[in-house]
Amino acid sequence: MSARLLTHLRHVDLAVPDYDKQLDFYAGVWGLTKVAEDSGISFLAAEGSPEQYVVRLRKAEEKRLDLVSYGAASAADVDTLAEQLLAAEVQLISQPGKADTPGGGYGFRFFDVDGRTIEVSADVDVRQHRKIEEKESIPVKLSHVVLNSPDLNRTREWYERHLGFRLSDTLMHPRMGEAMHFMRISNQHHSMAIAQGPHTALHHISFEMRGIDEYMRGSGRVIRSGAKKVWGPGRHLAGDNTFTYFLDPHGNTVEYTTELEVLDEDTWHPHVYDFSQPEVADQWGTANPMNELVAKESFNDVDRGVFVAPPV
Repeated sequence: MSARLLTHLRHVDLAVPDYDKQLDFYAGVWGLTKVAEDSGISFLAAEGSPEQYVVRLRKAEEKRLDLVSYGAASAADVDTLAEQLLAAEVQLISQPGKADTPGGGYGFRFFDVDGRTIEVSADVDVRQHRKIEEKESIPVKLSHVVLNSPDLNRTREWYERHLGFRLSDTLMHPRMGEAMHFMRISNQHHSMAIAQGPHTALHHISFEMRGIDEYMRGSGRVIRSGAKKVWGPGRHLAGDNTFTYFLDPHGNTVEYTTELEVLDEDTWHPHVYDFSQPEVADQWGTANPMNELVAKESFNDVDRGVFVAPPV
């Protein structure tokens, strides 16, 4: 396993066919703030987050996951990671250098084992942010991202070996076997999870709310907007976090959550949870039952933008 050089999840970038509709959703109903826009690209921030933006939308003919971006503590760590990846024959898209996105910084991009574009950067300017107030039902920050992979354990092992992720917990099913690995780069239970899926795609993007009341108020606002609710509200066992999942206008799953578990990494041992047990999927018993129709919503469309990278 590589030494941990990543610090946190920065942003998730999406290509969208109906740009205006998506922008209205994320900057309106969902509660993000548009901070910059230029020629069919918009940058959306969470008001409580120091990140310059947490979602980037790009106008395109076909929807895809453009990239997932992570932070590093320093430019030296960025260089070290790039050297390690090159030595391991991971394909780099760009060499470490200055970024021209909002906040600048120093970083580079590369392909993961499933062909997704991953970015790592440091020295990005801190955005002026604020405390989210009581009853203010907008996202505080980006919580985590979940990725679909046709080979769950190959993807898990790649992220452990090359990027220093650690396994927190696993979901399994008696008939289907292992279904999801929760992976961390800090004491937060997961910054990423990997789901077993029929193809490479985005599973969901999760946004953290201020607390239970704000999470419920936000969930209610999105329900009233007419957006399709996929699953929730409820509370997972793995991660102990609340959840309500919705579809954005192009069928990407997005989640409101709060109270994601913080671990003592020195003593933590991964669990294997059987999600055929109702209390594993939802401790509260308030969400609609997890079934094949709910699961298929998060399979998403095949991401045709991925590069077929060699298995390293």
